[in-house]
Amino acid sequence: MTNAVFPQTIFTTQRRFNDYSTNDMRYGDMSEERLKREFGLNNISNIVDPYTLSRLSTFDNPQSRFAGSRGGSHRGRSISIHECAEYLFKELQATALPYAFVGPYRNLINEMLTHFQRSTGSPFTNAQLNAAWLEKLLSDNSVKNTKSIIESTLALFINFETRGLPQKRLKDITSAISGSVLPKFNSSILDKINGMGISVHDVHAIKIEIINMHVNERGWKASVRFTGQDHFGLDTEDIRKKKFNQFQFFKIWFVLQRFSRFGFRPFLTNMEAVIEIKGEH
Repeated sequence: MTNAVFPQTIFTTQRRFNDYSTNDMRYGDMSEERLKREFGLNNISNIVDPYTLSRLSTFDNPQSRFAGSRGGSHRGRSISIHECAEYLFKELQATALPYAFVGPYRNLINEMLTHFQRSTGSPFTNAQLNAAWLEKLLSDNSVKNTKSIIESTLALFINFETRGLPQKRLKDITSAISGSVLPKFNSSILDKINGMGISVHDVHAIKIEIINMHVNERGWKASVRFTGQDHFGLDTEDIRKKKFNQFQFFKIWFVLQRFSRFGFRPFLTNMEAVIEIKGEH
């Protein structure tokens, strides 16, 4: 019976890594008319009007009690596209605060927004993001969480006589992981206020590898690497959902990304963490 030789990939999601063809990776592809007609994105900002490139007065601010009280338009001074984008990004930072005000990762969203504003489209990596990913893997106590499924499945198939994992059992490990609940930043409370739900939330693609494994007469241990990738971008289905389109933060984000006047580029968010799992004979 041949034992598996590591490192080996034991699972990858159907959704691909480095997939730039998805809707949420598009940018600068929508007109003013479409943004208003299809998505109802009329009042975007409390500070500027990105369609007329002007500052808003008190009478135009949709959050003001004076809004519309004099009828017609009372725009302030005209501004450049660059100035308008600057104002919108400042407002984006401010409106992110309710989603990121506790914990060590609360400043992560601002770093990601700064990366978004640079509009290079280059992937984003960050030590804090990796730390959050590791913490999520280690603290996930949900039913059928991936870490526990890997641990229990390996324990079934470790061969203590040959001191390894039979190569033919790898497909059983993969099948078991497919039935697990893959890690996401979507807890009912904490991820909604610690910055992770707004920074990552759904992980687009995941790869899991066993880096090494050691088996002896007393037990076994293995190092498992989780690589995750998300898209920092909004698609059309996102902005149609009430949980997104009712909030200023997401409306501004969508306009900055998709409006042909701006076209700030979304990017890939990369995460990596290694965990140790073990069992006794």
